[in-house]
Amino acid sequence: MSFPTPLATLFALVPFLAPAADDTPKPLAKGDRIVFLGDSITQGGSGPKGYITLYTRSVQASHPDFELTTVNAGISGHKVPNLQARLDKDVIAKKPTIVYIYIGINDVWHGEKDPKKGTSREAYEAGLKDIIARIKAAGARVILCTPTVIGEKTGGANKLDAQLDEYSDISRKVAAETGVQLNDLRKAFLAYLKEHNQEGKPRGVLTGDGVHLNPAGNKLVAAQMLLALGVKAEPVATKEQPKK
Repeated sequence: MSFPTPLATLFALVPFLAPAADDTPKPLAKGDRIVFLGDSITQGGSGPKGYITLYTRSVQASHPDFELTTVNAGISGHKVPNLQARLDKDVIAKKPTIVYIYIGINDVWHGEKDPKKGTSREAYEAGLKDIIARIKAAGARVILCTPTVIGEKTGGANKLDAQLDEYSDISRKVAAETGVQLNDLRKAFLAYLKEHNQEGKPRGVLTGDGVHLNPAGNKLVAAQMLLALGVKAEPVATKEQPKK
């Protein structure tokens, strides 16, 4: 059995994870139902070392009386329009009290060679606003995350960095205009990579392939998402799969 790095240690090492002053964390409450809405990064978050697993076990360990429910609503390849199409079934029907929206990578990435396969800036912004409005109308709180990385080189050296920054800015704008809490994952990733990837590796620091999270990336996302709710808890050890 292995023990993941305690999130408390991660907080001490990575101070830039703290939410901005205008995004004051609101604590969890007993009976909260949390939905994680996103793409393949979120879909993989329920794995043994995934960020949703770390998040859930951390809260359960520190607040055993909360009876917390978490729902993984991530589907590989999805973009903002896909989230709009399945929102009622995969989110609203679950009767959440909190919804994390972690999207944007495929909206940029899929349009790299053919813009029609991505999501236009206008559709991305309008889509996020639609999703947020519908979730809020259902009585749930929204925490909007910026997209993370498509390549881990620093200093804007990745091919899609400029566009990804634009879409992150749209997410920040939408959060401000709709009055929802922002969880700036891109800012956290860039700060971490600046410190820990001085060699300029394209992958292998926080991701396995430049996009999808490795164990370190999952810990970083879990820590950031917990901080968004003011939770500073250590994750319960996850069981290693037996070697064959």
